[in-house]
Amino acid sequence: MPPAAERVPWRWLAAGRASRRLVLVVVFVALLLDNMLLTVVVPIVPTFLYTTEYEGANSSVAAAQTEPAPPALKAPPFSSMFSYFDNTTVAVSGSTSVTELGNGTASSPLSQPPSSSPPPPSGCPEGEEFLAKENVRVGLLFASKALVQLVVNPSVGLLTNRIGYHIPMFIGFVIMFLSTVMFAFSGTYALLFIARALQGIGSSFSSVAGLGMLASVYTDDFERGNAMGIALGGLALGVLIGAPFGSVMYEFVGKSSPFLVLAFLALLDGALQLCILQPSKICPESTKGTPVVTLLRDPYILVAAGALCFSNMGVAMLEPTLPIWMMQTMCSPKWQLGMAFLPASISYLIGTNLFGILANKMGRWLCSLIGMAVVGISLLCVPLAKNIYGLIGPNGGLGFAIGMVDSSMMPIMGYLVDLRYTSVYGNVYAIADVAFCMGFAIGPSTGGAIVRAIGFPWLMIIIGVINIAYAPLCWYLRNPPAKEEKIAILSQECPMQTKSYTTQKPLRDFPLTDDSDVEAENAE
Repeated sequence: MPPAAERVPWRWLAAGRASRRLVLVVVFVALLLDNMLLTVVVPIVPTFLYTTEYEGANSSVAAAQTEPAPPALKAPPFSSMFSYFDNTTVAVSGSTSVTELGNGTASSPLSQPPSSSPPPPSGCPEGEEFLAKENVRVGLLFASKALVQLVVNPSVGLLTNRIGYHIPMFIGFVIMFLSTVMFAFSGTYALLFIARALQGIGSSFSSVAGLGMLASVYTDDFERGNAMGIALGGLALGVLIGAPFGSVMYEFVGKSSPFLVLAFLALLDGALQLCILQPSKICPESTKGTPVVTLLRDPYILVAAGALCFSNMGVAMLEPTLPIWMMQTMCSPKWQLGMAFLPASISYLIGTNLFGILANKMGRWLCSLIGMAVVGISLLCVPLAKNIYGLIGPNGGLGFAIGMVDSSMMPIMGYLVDLRYTSVYGNVYAIADVAFCMGFAIGPSTGGAIVRAIGFPWLMIIIGVINIAYAPLCWYLRNPPAKEEKIAILSQECPMQTKSYTTQKPLRDFPLTDDSDVEAENAE
């Protein structure tokens, strides 16, 4: 092979490492796999636990109570037998035992006792009390991922400031791969719980590093909004594919199959990261980032984080409780439990991509305000559904509205840091991810307990009203003020209409040289 041909792949790699679009692709794929794993377990875990624990326990008890009939003297089906007791001939269906024949008790067709109680005519699963308790257990299992992510996120934000975004991104891939393989071969509640918690650690590294990397690469406000919308589209696509993919594969192939497919896709993502990001390279930020504590004291960042938290808390409460509610009230088969989330996922995918562009034009604060109001109304309509088709409208509206909120709030978080603090994004996106995780931690853990105490409809009413009540607070993000030291850097246009800005430059070293005054005049 000629030397020029050998250098072509290296030129392609060099061009790829300098390309912002390929960085966006890497983040898109990472968020896609993370959220596929997040939602693929939603239809699998409730039915898997019901099958292994409730039905397994009942079948073993029934088997122990049923004694096998002793073999011998079996009459062929539908044969006749003459009774010397009353001089009559009777038809015998099935098998009869020696004792029964000797005693002449076969005056009617005999049948073997059933090994278990027959299913109810409606086709609904048995064990109402077990399903009520399962709400709490499944809720805690789903919440474990977000709780762990909640604890790990601040540390990841600090780590990205010190070593850059590439190495944490790759660490996230490794942990996610291990978690996926563990899900595939876990057969008990405890192992599933550990796998879910391990996923939280990997997700923390991937999401904080990925969103921070995008914010640092796309410095223009309009471009950043579009890039965040595309990246959140990967998140939406993962949610879209996850639940239906998990329910269909579990129904027709087996429990391990969807996780093994995800593990293979995770390996491809790891290879992409090795080629594009060079995770062995340490790239610390040139300027020191604003501490997390300082950012948490900012009321505008808190309002944005609260919008992310409460809007996502609604769908987080639905994940463990809706499948069980469908099993109880609609008698739904396994494949429908995941398909119920399909309208929400499709509309979320549309919402994030559409409002990644529109939100910048109509005002991100207004987009978030409308989105939170629609989230609340959609949640109030969920309990009105009588079958899976009745869930299409509420779940579709819910996904579209959450897409409006997410695609508006993620760019606002980066914008607020540029406007009011140092343009280093690891910590602020750690806060954004913490807000997202608080919704997915509080939602499932409290949702299961609330359903058990007062019922599923009241749970939807509570979280729906909370979203509607919180929506007006987004008005405060309409025109956030800049800090005094940033006013000289940013243009004097209306902050939410600002199209571009320059990031804060590092301070010059002392003592100043003779040319420093000339440089300062040129800069002005």
